Amino acid sequence: MIVMLEPDCADSVVEGVLQHAQRIPGITARKHVVKGVTHTVTEIYLLGPTQSIELSEFEELPGVRRVVRVSVKFRRIGRHAGQTETLGFQYNDVTFDENSLHIFAGLCAVDSPAHVDATMRALHANGLLTTRMGAYKPRTSPYDFQGLGAKCLPWVFELAGKHGIKVISMEVTDPRHIDEIDQAVRSSGHATGVMLQIGTRNAQNFELLKQVGQQAQFPVLFKRGMGITLEESLNACEYIASEGNPKILFCLRGVKTHLGDPHRNLVDFAHVPVVRRLTRLLVCVDPSHAVGRADLSPDGLLDIFHVVGQGLIAGASAVLIDFHPDPANALCDGPQALRLEQLPHFLRYARRVRDAYREARAEAMGQRESRAAV
Repeated sequence: MIVMLEPDCADSVVEGVLQHAQRIPGITARKHVVKGVTHTVTEIYLLGPTQSIELSEFEELPGVRRVVRVSVKFRRIGRHAGQTETLGFQYNDVTFDENSLHIFAGLCAVDSPAHVDATMRALHANGLLTTRMGAYKPRTSPYDFQGLGAKCLPWVFELAGKHGIKVISMEVTDPRHIDEIDQAVRSSGHATGVMLQIGTRNAQNFELLKQVGQQAQFPVLFKRGMGITLEESLNACEYIASEGNPKILFCLRGVKTHLGDPHRNLVDFAHVPVVRRLTRLLVCVDPSHAVGRADLSPDGLLDIFHVVGQGLIAGASAVLIDFHPDPANALCDGPQALRLEQLPHFLRYARRVRDAYREARAEAMGQRESRAAV
């Protein structure tokens, strides 16, 4: 059961609801706060045998807007009756919500200070605040480049601060990586921020998911598992949220099947509206790992451009994409990386598609309001 409070309600109102819940035998109450751009929304989750609780028992309390019985599997991240807001969040002065568009363009794997500097310089020149930088790289072969690890963090964070990059999406594969990143961010004087990335290979590493959920400092970018169902991937996000961290960006990156050939994976970006309907999570798309190659289509646009368009026109609000100053010599996934000189063209394309989505959404919302008024 979820008790939804009025936006921006006083702490005394929240405390009153919590105290009332604590008097009910067998019920555990957990506070969940969603900080949006203009309002803060607080919800109280009632866990335990709630079947015997009358909705009116909480609906009549001061400050309560609505009480909902949860009938779907995703208790924390699910979009339940009456919940219209998407779970946006703010981090390091950057707002992530359904009205924003963030491009996490950067290196799949950090390889040298020169390449990191060149990439962040290009991002800054094009007005971007976010990037991807892989320090810890799980690879299919034990002989492939595994990433530079913690030793590259000091100069990666220093260069991010130098070029005004606010948020770095960085994959972690072990709980100790969270501590290493935290220490490096502190040592840099908080020169930048980090969004912890859960890669597709760790989509069901439940102990890692719990550790990522138990810390509140860093938001999380979760990649759908390459060979599991969408429901299983969303349940993995529920693990993170249930441990206390609701700041999750859900990333579609293609699924593993030969039916996707000649692309690296079968592009699953048609699931963008599905994820948004089932949950209140923001959705990101990763065209680089979905397509896996920088092939040109007959219309002069790369396949990667086209699949980005598919994701953005469906409502995605973020893109995770590989760029590299010298893709031919990249130590990880060079064939799918775009060149830095292609960045302005890519950004113009992505913003055009996103604008088209906003126009279509505004028209649809206007029609819905007109029908409701009749």
